Amino acid sequence: MCMTFTFRLKSFYYYLWALISAVYYRFPSNEIHVLGITGTKGKSTTLELVNIIFEEAGYKTALFSSVRAKIADRDEGNKTGNSMPGHGVLQQFLRDAVEEECRYAFIEITSQGVIQYRHRFIDFDGAIFLNLHKEHIEAHGGFENYRSAKVQFFKDVYNSIKKRFWNKGEKKSFFINIDDPEHLHFREVLFDYDGVYFFSKDTISKKEYALHNPLLTEFFKENIAAAVRYAEVMGIEKDIIKSALFKFQGIPGRMNVIRGGKFTIVIDYAHTPDSLEKVYAFLKKNMKAKRLIAVLGSAGGGRDTWKRRVMGEIAARYCDEIILTDEDPYDEDPLCIMSHIKSGIMNTEFPIYKIHEIVNRKSAIRKALILAAKGDIVVLTGKGSEQWIHLSHGRRVLWNEEKVTEEILKTLDGVDKAL
Repeated sequence: MCMTFTFRLKSFYYYLWALISAVYYRFPSNEIHVLGITGTKGKSTTLELVNIIFEEAGYKTALFSSVRAKIADRDEGNKTGNSMPGHGVLQQFLRDAVEEECRYAFIEITSQGVIQYRHRFIDFDGAIFLNLHKEHIEAHGGFENYRSAKVQFFKDVYNSIKKRFWNKGEKKSFFINIDDPEHLHFREVLFDYDGVYFFSKDTISKKEYALHNPLLTEFFKENIAAAVRYAEVMGIEKDIIKSALFKFQGIPGRMNVIRGGKFTIVIDYAHTPDSLEKVYAFLKKNMKAKRLIAVLGSAGGGRDTWKRRVMGEIAARYCDEIILTDEDPYDEDPLCIMSHIKSGIMNTEFPIYKIHEIVNRKSAIRKALILAAKGDIVVLTGKGSEQWIHLSHGRRVLWNEEKVTEEILKTLDGVDKAL
């Protein structure tokens, strides 16, 4: 009973924050078209794709993702440490966007943000569902609860249609990825509503909608499909969409490529089993790596401990050398986290002498680059564009994966950056 009361008190606290901040900033979402994108992975990339399309069409836009906060021509990294921050940050962001005369605002929607009502009192005009994979399972108490949090966002946007006292009263649009097995849970919420649109990566022609790098087109096909479908429904012409996509250069920490002499380095944020496997499989198939050398870690703090062993097994299936290292240990012992990953590797026939355990991430990257030879690909996963390594007792260390890698390369054989 005490726990129930505490939960309700917390819920009331979050709801009150959402209401007060909306009132304080004068319900800015009533004055701008707002799109929310939810899913386990690909949210930031899809936001960026949507943003570049609408900029190409001549609109002023605003964007808030795990990577950056951008309002018209003002652009800065996301300094909150949260993909969907609370305490009025999003309402202030929207008010600033309105003051800058932005026509559209694109926001990343997380399950934790929904549970804490950070999306409430924002009048969303559109909602996109990308995908669902096992993540934050322990934080939510199970996959069903995690899925329910994502679905709740769709429910709340749909239910807000009738609440004209705080929304624009315009027709809302919902976009659902039919390739994902969980998509029916999102469709069921909308009943017979006629503003529902579906998309699939199989409907995207690489001849029509290609990024500047054909390899990235294949990897981001799901994200491209979502962005294109949304843009089409919003009335953006096909030629504008094609032109915008071709100009897209990717985003920091998502399949970023560095040439290191005769080998290649790829930096990616992949931090779930599904995304990790997709990165490895893509590199094996499309970039024809002679060997894959993995720098691999996993987050601490009791976060999704189940995935560590699985990620170790995946790395063993695809990689030829594995360097286990730090990622974000928080209050956990980094060696303990690494041992969990190693236990997954040991479930396979992967040679034990090709497993290297180096806690210091910079030293681990250096070891990987020293091991790399002609035709190899070094894959750095888990950090992407994150700006910090999080340690115990709230301590953190400034971090830039790309910069650290380039600095190490300079001490070895020089660097010739691509993309």
